[in-house]
Amino acid sequence: MSEQTFTVKSYERFFIGNEWKTPSSTDTFKVINPATEEVIASVPAARQADVDAAVMAAREAFDHGPWPRMSPSERADCMKELSAALQQDIPGMAALITREMGCPISFSMAGQTFAPIMVLDYFAGLAATFPFEQDRQGMMGPVKVRQEPVGVVAAITPWNVPLFTAMLKLAPALAAGCTVVLKPAQETPLDAFALAEALARTSIPPGVVNIVPADREVSQYLVSHPGVDKVSFTGSTTAGRKIGAICGEQIKRCTLQLGGKSAAIVLDDSDLNDVIPKLLPSALMNTGQACVAQTRILASRARYSETVEALVAAVAAMKVGDPLDQASDVGPLFARHHRERVESYIALGREEGATVATGGARPAGLDKGWYVEPTVFTGVDNSMRIAQEEIFGPVLVVIPYDNEDDAVAIANDSNYGLSGSVWCKDVERGLDIARQVRTGTYGVNGQGMDFHSPFGGYKQSGLGRELGPEGLGEFCEYKTITLPGDYQPQG
Repeated sequence: MSEQTFTVKSYERFFIGNEWKTPSSTDTFKVINPATEEVIASVPAARQADVDAAVMAAREAFDHGPWPRMSPSERADCMKELSAALQQDIPGMAALITREMGCPISFSMAGQTFAPIMVLDYFAGLAATFPFEQDRQGMMGPVKVRQEPVGVVAAITPWNVPLFTAMLKLAPALAAGCTVVLKPAQETPLDAFALAEALARTSIPPGVVNIVPADREVSQYLVSHPGVDKVSFTGSTTAGRKIGAICGEQIKRCTLQLGGKSAAIVLDDSDLNDVIPKLLPSALMNTGQACVAQTRILASRARYSETVEALVAAVAAMKVGDPLDQASDVGPLFARHHRERVESYIALGREEGATVATGGARPAGLDKGWYVEPTVFTGVDNSMRIAQEEIFGPVLVVIPYDNEDDAVAIANDSNYGLSGSVWCKDVERGLDIARQVRTGTYGVNGQGMDFHSPFGGYKQSGLGRELGPEGLGEFCEYKTITLPGDYQPQG
């Protein structure tokens, strides 16, 4: 298939029940290219009536359709069709996402396009082997323990890695036998509509996946909708609190993947020439717009100046520019208001007494686009707001520590607990530190996320897990069936 499969274009209808449905209003969302500040497309904005239609389609597909009644291997075959449809134009999808949210094309190819397909393929494979039904010997006789699909899922995704976060929810939900209403961020809906076009080329039955972008008010209506059995949300901790409160009030299942302020501990035995090039992609991936970004760099006082010097040199050498240029390391931030937010934190860091060692301004020569120079703060105390609050931009802070116990204490001194890393020559020593830091994922000499293993956070970084068998289990309900003591299975 040509590289024009996933192109930048406007849409006039929603994807509901495997059909392109006319919206209930003429409201639209404008999609703006962060590198050019130009409107590149528009999509319809869902109103409550559109959400009702999407939930009704998902409800019908779950209550009466074939999807939850198919065998896991049959669902897996359909998921493989979707994977093949997405793989028909990986460069096109990557360029589409770069244009709608501004990330460098190198990251878009890997993190925005290949990674979602890898997640989909993993869950398609897992579906065939997952223990949806197990036999146990109970106190009085045999017992069957089943994991059944939770029902209709509202999947609400952010703008920073839109297709990836959508697949973290969609793939396990499909494998479990759930049906889904996907609500993409209003700023980055184009990849979701491209996903809809791919879905339409598969054998996945009508109503299994429905796609409706919406604003905050209508999104809240979706969360509270009585036809929704579970909410899976990725986004800010502030929004997560509100969603969790609604779900708690309704006794509705929810998974919340929220913020982070992860610490990278650089131990004294590290070779900085080896560590810094490996650490930077974990710290500044996606122009720093990543919940797992290692934005607190912890360096021992004995090697603080040396670490700062190496880090500053590497960050200052990063190329800021056109995100479609393969040579660009850092692209624009996704929106004008977000750049203003990041710049306000840079100003705050100066007010708090920290020093900008590199960056801290808008890059010269880039008059168009919402760019900020990658920035490194030194002289940072962990109590400063720039060390405690999620900035979600290309801003790093370097914090000194006295010894390893102090480093662990600083890493744990956070309201978040999503990710983290330790960099060292002695892996066993690193593993000992990894066991002490209270985060849901952790890396020794690398980034801690693994698609075959659970992903999620401690503390205010969220509830529940995605990825791995645990991620599939989040979309299931347990059922225990007790049987007579003399029961003999048929066949």
